[in-house]
Amino acid sequence: MQTVTTKRLKEILRAFKGKEMIVVGDVMLDHFIKGDVSRISPEAPVPVVAVKNEFFVAGGAGNVAVNLAALGARPLLVSVVGRDAGGEILKDFLRKQNVDISGITEDYDRPTTQKIRVMAEQQQIVRFDRESKHCISREVSAECMKNFNAAVKTAKGVILSDYGKGMLSDQNIKTLIAACRKRKIPVCVDPKIDNFKKYKNITCMTPNTKEAWEGSGLAPKAGEEAIEHLGQKILKMLNADSILITRSADGMSLFEKGKKKPVTVRATAREVFDVTGAGDTVISVFTLALACGAKLHEAAVLSNYAAGIVVGKSGTATVTPEEIEEVLP
Repeated sequence: MQTVTTKRLKEILRAFKGKEMIVVGDVMLDHFIKGDVSRISPEAPVPVVAVKNEFFVAGGAGNVAVNLAALGARPLLVSVVGRDAGGEILKDFLRKQNVDISGITEDYDRPTTQKIRVMAEQQQIVRFDRESKHCISREVSAECMKNFNAAVKTAKGVILSDYGKGMLSDQNIKTLIAACRKRKIPVCVDPKIDNFKKYKNITCMTPNTKEAWEGSGLAPKAGEEAIEHLGQKILKMLNADSILITRSADGMSLFEKGKKKPVTVRATAREVFDVTGAGDTVISVFTLALACGAKLHEAAVLSNYAAGIVVGKSGTATVTPEEIEEVLP
């Protein structure tokens, strides 16, 4: 393991402030309805939820952008929403979280992707989805790419957040990666399994272990040797600079082009309360660190500390540079 000094990690953290970043991908509105259950409905054998609380947060690519904003960066979100109430609520939420929403395009022909969860105590009873999984139209895609091309001229890093809702078409993926490569800025990917093999020539992909096995097409196997084979296969398959496999309690494994052995970063979480959104935190910190000039292993170490903090929080959470600095040795 290559050692990284605390002083160096703090230098990287302090460089986060004001960095222009772009997130491109599928944005969604997470709608939570929470309450108590004390009886069964007389109309059908279903629980009656007495609503106590109701709130909205950004999901998908939106949560990545919110994470970047919490870290002190200046994120622009390039995505699509419908012309509907959900889209307005989502844009208002993002604006309040200091996310630049000028890159969001409205599409008359599709709804804003929305996940509505009904919760009793901490138990999810039912979820309703409003969404379209069709690729966005040529006209809407052209508007999104126009927004991206204007912003990438001054951006320091790009994150592609793929949830399979149609924002990242085959052509858009190639164009986005090529634009980042041309400008020599990092482009990192949180992949949808169906599109896994399309993300060639990227700076890094950050799948969890399950996603890595599924995306590689290999049958899952136990042991460090199997993980090493898995990482090297994905590295070659995508011709990527690096692959960062997040491994829950086993930490992370960073594979770099030209290096036979991965760098293993041990998990730092003291208590795991909720892993929701941890992947968004990892890719946000990792890419932002690279945008600030960090080496790949330095970015991995920093993102590992951030993940250790965020899994100790309830729900889809974010982390600040100050919180990360507090847990550094």
